[in-house]
Amino acid sequence: MSERDSATDPAPIKAVPLRHPGRWIAAAIILVLLALFLYGAATNKAYGWDTYWKYLFDSRIESGVLVTLELTVLAMAIGVALGVVLAVMRLSPNPVLRSVAWVYLWIFRGTPIFVQLTFWGLFPSLYKVIILGVPFGPQLVQLDIQNLRNWFLFAVIGLGLNEAAYMAEIVRAGITSVGEGQREASVALGMSWGQTMRRTVLPQAMRVIIPPTGNELISMLKTTSLVAAIPLTTDVFGRARDIYAVNLQPIPLLLVAATWYLVVTSVLMVGQYYLERYYSRGMSRQLTSKQLRALADAQVSEVGK
Repeated sequence: MSERDSATDPAPIKAVPLRHPGRWIAAAIILVLLALFLYGAATNKAYGWDTYWKYLFDSRIESGVLVTLELTVLAMAIGVALGVVLAVMRLSPNPVLRSVAWVYLWIFRGTPIFVQLTFWGLFPSLYKVIILGVPFGPQLVQLDIQNLRNWFLFAVIGLGLNEAAYMAEIVRAGITSVGEGQREASVALGMSWGQTMRRTVLPQAMRVIIPPTGNELISMLKTTSLVAAIPLTTDVFGRARDIYAVNLQPIPLLLVAATWYLVVTSVLMVGQYYLERYYSRGMSRQLTSKQLRALADAQVSEVGK
């Protein structure tokens, strides 16, 4: 580069970042209000912090947390498995399967979960004995529901069947997000409709299915607090309710239950983040700074030739 070219080069622009005093003022106001709230809560005797710390790690509360986790995992397992089946039925070319799946979703999505759990609590009154066998033939299995009264089992079934209706729509959305060409290619290779769904469509649909499924898992954890309609009182909220029914201090016990829900939810959110990142690999084509620098150097060297 000659001296003349250097003299005619424009002076570099000095960029001055914009200042946003409104942001700092808003942040300061929010921090002040938050500090005032925390101070007021810490000094308010109505919260019963002594009782809160006394029962936070109580053995009854910890056993309730374990039951809540069991309810969440088992109900989600039923919901996911049955939801996949229902989603495939809704997309099936068979009109009978589509109709059955639509009626199932219509019933379980159209009625409140609390009402459904209440019916499951009354199940022993509705069906005292269930007999399975050949119609007008021998009886194979006879279940005495009246004496069963396994509220945990009824809670898992009620939560799982309700969750399946929502998971079916999530899975269906994931399946429809896969391009039609993928299915046509699978059919051209000789795969049946079921093999196409199992080997081609569902694996690719996981990128769309996983994020809302994580949200449903977190929602299921909190929905377990409604199993009191069964009635089941061994979950964390039920244990807290039993304790404050005796000591007549509901506020600190509700804070204890809320704390445990928040802790478990936070752990699930971290797991959801890493799971989403795993399934989103390859979706983004954005280059890193190192790749951009190498590409720019290659272009400069190409121009120099």
